[in-house]
Amino acid sequence: MNVMRTGMLLAFMTALFMGVGFLIGGTGGMMIALVIAAGMNLFSYWNSDKMVLNMHHAVEVDEANAPEYYAIVRDLAANANLPMPKVFLIQNDQPNAFATGRNPQNAAVAASTGLLQRLSPQEVAAVMAHELAHVEHRDTLTMTVTATLAGAISMLGNFAMFFGGGSRENNNPLGFIGVLIAMIVAPFAAMIVQMAISRTREYAADRRGAQICGNPLWLASALDKIARGAKQIVNEDAERNPASAPLFIINPLSGQGVDNLFSTHPSTENRIAALEAMANEFSQARAASRPARAPQAPIDDEPLDDRPSPWGRDGGGRKGPWA
Repeated sequence: MNVMRTGMLLAFMTALFMGVGFLIGGTGGMMIALVIAAGMNLFSYWNSDKMVLNMHHAVEVDEANAPEYYAIVRDLAANANLPMPKVFLIQNDQPNAFATGRNPQNAAVAASTGLLQRLSPQEVAAVMAHELAHVEHRDTLTMTVTATLAGAISMLGNFAMFFGGGSRENNNPLGFIGVLIAMIVAPFAAMIVQMAISRTREYAADRRGAQICGNPLWLASALDKIARGAKQIVNEDAERNPASAPLFIINPLSGQGVDNLFSTHPSTENRIAALEAMANEFSQARAASRPARAPQAPIDDEPLDDRPSPWGRDGGGRKGPWA
């Protein structure tokens, strides 16, 4: 199903790209845009993951230089029956993470140094499980290609001001109005597509990620900390490349002005509420099968759980070379 959605998305983006080309340069502009769009679609399919990683200066790590972080991803991938993805580290104080890649066999996950420093191992595991859920659902191809093409469309709309419209040579019947439409409507339409894709897929990835890591409250707590960190710390790479924002687990942009209105992410509070409801479902299912136990501790900045787990058996004290 996601392969079909990706195809439909690429077709829509290509048509939008051609429409912008027509508004800017008439029939000739439309044909040029068609050629450019076809080339970008092909290039994005094979290289958009590398482009996004380069945008954020992500560096690949392994078991030798980031053993705890790498081991968390490896164990989670095994839990999800997924191939081991490439693991990247982003030197950025803002806590955040994303996944990319055209399929599970060519996937990569990336976490910021801020995420690894500010979250407990259990919370880090929950975040990376969320990213692996995107890989499993093949969301990474759609979201990465969308980010690349939406950025290109926005850039083309900005370039529209440098082109004339309405002459008989370019066959543009709308004239300068067409150029204004290209400048305003095209980027807006691309943003709407990003919003629709990202918001619906985040809830599904939250639920599957909680299943992979084994505790919805770990992810709920992680989302709360990441959201607060994203508001306090500016991610300069994300601000320079806003089209990549839908890839992150929490919107990395600063939230100024109308960012909340046009956010590509659902409300963090709603996501946390859904995860807490999921945790209650798990608790009720356990209570029905065995004697009841003490309720879980509320979400706060302290370690979530003293029970043994594959991630942070010391209750969250372990740190890696990023500390």
